[in-house]
Amino acid sequence: MTPTQIRVGEAQDAARIAALVNAAFRPERSFSDADRTNIDKVSALLETGRFFLIFEDEALAGCVYAEVRGERGYFGLLAVDPTRQRAGLGGRLIDEAEKHCRAAGCRFMDLTFVNAREKLPGYYRRFGYKENGTLPFPTDQAKPKFPVHLVRMSKEL
Repeated sequence: MTPTQIRVGEAQDAARIAALVNAAFRPERSFSDADRTNIDKVSALLETGRFFLIFEDEALAGCVYAEVRGERGYFGLLAVDPTRQRAGLGGRLIDEAEKHCRAAGCRFMDLTFVNAREKLPGYYRRFGYKENGTLPFPTDQAKPKFPVHLVRMSKEL
């Protein structure tokens, strides 16, 4: 693969996607002792027609989960190998997720993250996202060490 290739993840990528997400989401260990995801959860997402865009050169370096929800797109689980962060790969993955959703007719893009991840609002604002509400922390996730909630951000595509 060329270093610039981003492709849609396939079922056989599930274990590597789960491992990458868990490595990239290590900062969440401050509020949760559990892994962020696992192979079964990633496989289930891939089987329902939702998708992961992955960047791979010598190894799986980054991924982002995306789905179309009518006129709204959604992305999450943005993950870049910790040794490759701060090189623009996250931004490229966000751009590709937005392009895919825009091509599918989405007019808006949404994302959510845990409020304890204090650096993320500024990061996503750089890509044009604005905070527009909160959501309760999902009950299907491991119980956090202290109360947290999700921050929702969106932008017009």
